[in-house]
Amino acid sequence: MNSKVTKRSFVLIAIMLAMFMSAVEATIIATAMPTITAELGGFSRYSWAFSAYLLMSTIMVLIYGKLADLFGRKIIFYIGVSLFLIGSFLCGFADSMEQLIVFRLIQGLGAGAVQPMATIIIGDIYQGNDRAKIQGYLSSVWGISAVSGPAIGGILVETIGWEYVFWVNIPIGIISMIGIALYLHEPVQKSKPIVDYKGALLLAAILSSLLFWLVEGGQTFPWISIASFALLFIAIVGFYVFVKVERKAIDPFMPLSIWKNKTILFANVISFFTGVILIGLSSYLPMYVTGVMEQKAIIAGFTLTSVSIGWPLASTIAGRLLPKYGTYKLSFVGTLFLMVGTFSFVLISLTLSPIIIACCSFLVGIGMGLTSTSFIVTIQGAVGHELRGVVTASNLFMRNFGNTVGAALLGMIVNHSLSEYLKNDGQLYNLSIVDKLLDEEKRKTFSIEQLSYLQIGLDQALHAVFIASFIFALISFVFVFGIPKKKGI
Repeated sequence: MNSKVTKRSFVLIAIMLAMFMSAVEATIIATAMPTITAELGGFSRYSWAFSAYLLMSTIMVLIYGKLADLFGRKIIFYIGVSLFLIGSFLCGFADSMEQLIVFRLIQGLGAGAVQPMATIIIGDIYQGNDRAKIQGYLSSVWGISAVSGPAIGGILVETIGWEYVFWVNIPIGIISMIGIALYLHEPVQKSKPIVDYKGALLLAAILSSLLFWLVEGGQTFPWISIASFALLFIAIVGFYVFVKVERKAIDPFMPLSIWKNKTILFANVISFFTGVILIGLSSYLPMYVTGVMEQKAIIAGFTLTSVSIGWPLASTIAGRLLPKYGTYKLSFVGTLFLMVGTFSFVLISLTLSPIIIACCSFLVGIGMGLTSTSFIVTIQGAVGHELRGVVTASNLFMRNFGNTVGAALLGMIVNHSLSEYLKNDGQLYNLSIVDKLLDEEKRKTFSIEQLSYLQIGLDQALHAVFIASFIFALISFVFVFGIPKKKGI
């Protein structure tokens, strides 16, 4: 890219607006969904309002990354933001849960482009030390959105209506696109791109089957069932065919050669495990604080918000230290923080102050910030402009994929632990009793003995999740030793 004609500061502002728009959507809707469900009905499909967005955005990350290398960053950025805004606009007019799910799919289709395009564009227009610093700043956007999203959603729902939870994105997205149109200038594409359509379709089919199996397995269909085996079969056979196609392709959609680079390989593997840790903490720490410790939802939110404070803080620091100390040392320290943070959750009890638990979350946030920024900057520097899109997208995909796998795996751990606990004691409870335990008013209907009994079971189940998270942090630490040991970027 020609940095002499690209006004980097204005592009950076436009990029940060787009990232905020996409990131805040993940948290702002959580506040509004109870109200939306009460108005539209369809509680049985409640989870699909989230799953639809998650599935589509995760599937499209890798595809958009390669398309950006083929056709340029700007056009893919426009397509992604436009689809996201169209989906947001339509979501506000949904009059049934089924419609909302379809419109959330459109939103996710666009969201899959926003984060990778933002990260790739910054990687193009900033070099060396500047790139490290700016990528660190970008990470702060996610922290700010995580903190402000629920508050913004609550205010909009209480004042002007849940529709504006979606419509608030529209002016932000339009301003962002105008900024990119005016101030980002790409070199003219001289040669006609060769599109690996077979690879793209196979990749989409593999990811769709695998992610749908992970998200809906055990819920929509049993793990041991024809539907489950069929989805796995499609994913496995599809992967085999995909590898053969990519080896023969002139310009493969996913160049297998990038995985031979040790920095890219180990950075992506560690990102997968940190994704599992992050979803475990996000999903089950509030449940522990609310159900076991009997704290209010706002307190549970506070303990989790500490991750969003530690992450951008560490990302900013990583951006400054990376040129001097290199990826290996920073990721080594980052995974140490992850291990200490996750192990501290293994030791928590209901007698602890929420402030101490928030400190544990802060340690995990530090680990996330150090590793994520180090990896993105380093893998972007490991390849040329023509592959920067696909390698950046591969790292973001692996973290998102870790989220999806973690949600399914840790959910199974919780459900199995609780089911065994309730069954072995001879009580006539099922897992739905936990819904009452998490509701402050319904919790009052339990006797002291019932409440104690259920809290012990939930405490055991959630500690199993915390132990699993520590194991994944330990695995991440081991993989750090595979990253080449060198100073600088």
